[in-house]
Amino acid sequence: MNRRYESDRRAVVAILTMHDPDYMFRGNRQNFQEILKAGKDMGYQVYVVTARDLKLKQDTVKGYYVGSNHKWEQRQYPLPQIIYNRIPSREDEAIPWVRQKINQCLKHPDMMIYNPFFFNKRELFKWLSKSRYTKKWAPPTRKLRGIATLQQMIKRMPYLYLKPENGKAGRGIMRVKYQKNKSLPYRIQIQSDKNSTTYKAATLNRLWNRVNKETQGKSYLVQQGIELVSVHGRAFDLRILVQKTETGQWAVTGIGARMAGAKSITTHVPRGGSIEDPEKLLPIVFGPERTAVILNEVEKAAVSIARQIEKGSGYMLGEMSMDLGVDADGALWFFEANSRPMKFDEPAIRKKSLERIFQYCGYLLDNKLMV
Repeated sequence: MNRRYESDRRAVVAILTMHDPDYMFRGNRQNFQEILKAGKDMGYQVYVVTARDLKLKQDTVKGYYVGSNHKWEQRQYPLPQIIYNRIPSREDEAIPWVRQKINQCLKHPDMMIYNPFFFNKRELFKWLSKSRYTKKWAPPTRKLRGIATLQQMIKRMPYLYLKPENGKAGRGIMRVKYQKNKSLPYRIQIQSDKNSTTYKAATLNRLWNRVNKETQGKSYLVQQGIELVSVHGRAFDLRILVQKTETGQWAVTGIGARMAGAKSITTHVPRGGSIEDPEKLLPIVFGPERTAVILNEVEKAAVSIARQIEKGSGYMLGEMSMDLGVDADGALWFFEANSRPMKFDEPAIRKKSLERIFQYCGYLLDNKLMV
C-alpha cells in the first residue's frame, strides 16, 4: 500500500448499508466495528453510512462510528472517496431508489464504489462458460423452466441440485436423484433449517408436483450434482476468499473448509455445517502430496474465476468469496460466488482480509480507477 495513506487522514472510506428505524442501521455490527478499527489503524477515516443518509450533492454526510463508550454514535463526515458496499440483502438492493443511489455513486466523478451489486447465480455460470479456461470448473447448469427442463437434465445426469437463482446460505436448495431399479425411482431431498426431508415418487410428474410446491414460482436453476469427497460420511467443500491487493491484482486471502451437517444436503454453516481446516481434511482422502497439488490448483482456479466474474459483471470488484468442491478424483468444481462475503471465522484469514480491504483502497486512491 502507498505509505502516504498511512498518515493522510483525508483518505475517506464509507461502509454502505441500510437505515433501521430502531437500531440506526442494519448489518453485522461486529464486522463493521472490526473494519472501522482496521481502517483507523491503517490511517483511514472510516465510517458507516446508510443509503438514505448518503447525500451525494452535499459536502458532508451523517455517518456512524464507535464512541469512547463503545456505543455507536453519529456525526458529520466528509463525503467518501471510496464506498465499501455492504448493503445486506438483495431485497434492499432491488428497491428502486437504492439502486438509483448505487448508480449515482458509480457515475460520481470524485467517488469510487466497488462490488456495487449482488451476483445472480445464473449469470455467474454464463460468465464462466464464456471462457474456455474457466468453463471446465462449472457443472452443467440450466434455468428451470418447467418439467421439460427437469426431464432433459435427469436423462443426462441422474443426480441433480435445484437451487434458487438468488438464494442465500443454502436456503431453498433441493437434491434430486433417479435410481431406475427402485420401485419409487425418483427421490427429492428438501433442505430445511438443519435437516433434510426425503420424498419418493414413482413418476417424474409426481416429482414435479413436489418441486412446484416447493419453488412457489421462484426462479430456480437445475445443476448437475457433484459427489463431493467426504470424511466420516460427511461431505465437505472449500470456501475461498479472494481479494484484490495493494497492486490491484486478485489473490487468495485464505481457504477454509465447510463440512455438511449429518442430516444436511449442503455445507452451509446456518444449515448445520461446520467450519474445518482443509489441510487436515484433504490429506485424509488424498494424502499430503496430492493435497498440496490440489490446494495449489484451488488458488489458481479461484484467481482465474474471480477475473472472469469481474470481466463478465462489467463492474469494478474488489473481493468475493466462492465455493469450490473437490470430487473423488480430485477434480475441482465451482458452485457459487458471493460479492458480499461473510466474515471468515479463521483468525489468520480474518486479519488478512481486513488489511486487504484498505490495501486495495490505497491502490484505488493512488490510481483513481474508474469503471
